[in-house]
Amino acid sequence: MFKLFRNIDRKNYHPRFGGLDIFKFIGPGLLVTVGFIDPGNWASNLAAGAEYGYLLLWMVTLSTVMLIMLQHNVAHLGIATGLCLSEAAAIHLKPRSSKFLLTSAMMASISTSLAEILGGAIALEMLFHIPIPIGAFLVTIFVLIMLFTNSYRMVERWIIAFVSVIGLSFLYELTLVHIDWNSAVTGWVTPSFPKGSMLVIMSVLGAVVMPHNLFLHSEIIQSRQWNLKDKLVIKKQLRYEFLDTLFSMLVGWAINSAMILLAAATFFQHKTPVGELQQAEKLLSPLLGNHAAVIFAVALLFAGVASTTTSGMAAGTIFAGMYKEPYDIKDNHSRVGVLISLVMAYLIILLINNPFQGLIISQMLLSIQLPFTIFYQVYLTSSVKVMGEYKNSRFSKYLLYSLGVIVTLLNVLLFISFL
Repeated sequence: MFKLFRNIDRKNYHPRFGGLDIFKFIGPGLLVTVGFIDPGNWASNLAAGAEYGYLLLWMVTLSTVMLIMLQHNVAHLGIATGLCLSEAAAIHLKPRSSKFLLTSAMMASISTSLAEILGGAIALEMLFHIPIPIGAFLVTIFVLIMLFTNSYRMVERWIIAFVSVIGLSFLYELTLVHIDWNSAVTGWVTPSFPKGSMLVIMSVLGAVVMPHNLFLHSEIIQSRQWNLKDKLVIKKQLRYEFLDTLFSMLVGWAINSAMILLAAATFFQHKTPVGELQQAEKLLSPLLGNHAAVIFAVALLFAGVASTTTSGMAAGTIFAGMYKEPYDIKDNHSRVGVLISLVMAYLIILLINNPFQGLIISQMLLSIQLPFTIFYQVYLTSSVKVMGEYKNSRFSKYLLYSLGVIVTLLNVLLFISFL
């Protein structure tokens, strides 16, 4: 699919810019957004709001700012080089380093898919009382059909629709509760570390900044047919990409914030702790009415399906990149990558006794791999050999490396806290 775009004569391709053309570039960022409004985020955000009210909203803001910088940087790689992060690693890193990075990234994609499929299965259990193993099977088959039969543009439209449903669902839920907006605004901009909150704070960070999204964004950004010969076109496309990334990440920030707001206005207000997603749905019924509980479950189902789709695409991108190829669902390497991630995740789900613990463990595994992806990404995007004149400035390079250090330290603490 992306391979077809790359075969276009880019030297002679001159897209128009201006007016409403900006809307033609909205889409890749929204696919990335789905990755951090997945079921793992739901668990972290509901716990944050239920236990600490509005106090931890600042972590969603901080995580989103970090995510904007990292996602823009990796999209910059795709635009300037015509390579995704996986291809660039295979081509420009030493074989041992690239194998380590991409193999660990594939393992992280399996962990991601596990959380996404599991979330969809939990939603099916809430709505139709379908057992988790059967629900997970249905979600897996549905996503495989979507990925193997639809074009990228069709998948992109489905994902945008899913994000819209999720967002509207939480807007509806928020109309049913009383929000203390003064406390919410303070929470968004004021760092706070209430006693015993570090585990939740770091889990929110780990659920927002995810390695598979970095690989995915560098690939899907190329669906907009870049011209690598015209510097003026590249600069304009970089500007449009940033607007797409900024808009999409802000949508994700709003949805994640809405989860915390909802939990703060219901569970925290009634001093009711939340330990699992099913419990949250049941508790919403007496607090907000049956419609709210159903809307919650439907939104979770859409989040699970949408994020499983993007997780599968990311896995296909990573695996194809091992062979220095772009993602193309008609190519065997991309198909194998998708199958490895989704099928392995489903098989692991069959062995899980506690779904909520499965979500937590999956986020912990992601946190272990994330620093490696960030540091290798910054190394590649700071290289003259890889990026040419579009390499990171010295300030950008050290700023991005600083983010990697922060994520590493926080995730190490998160891992230790689970021991």
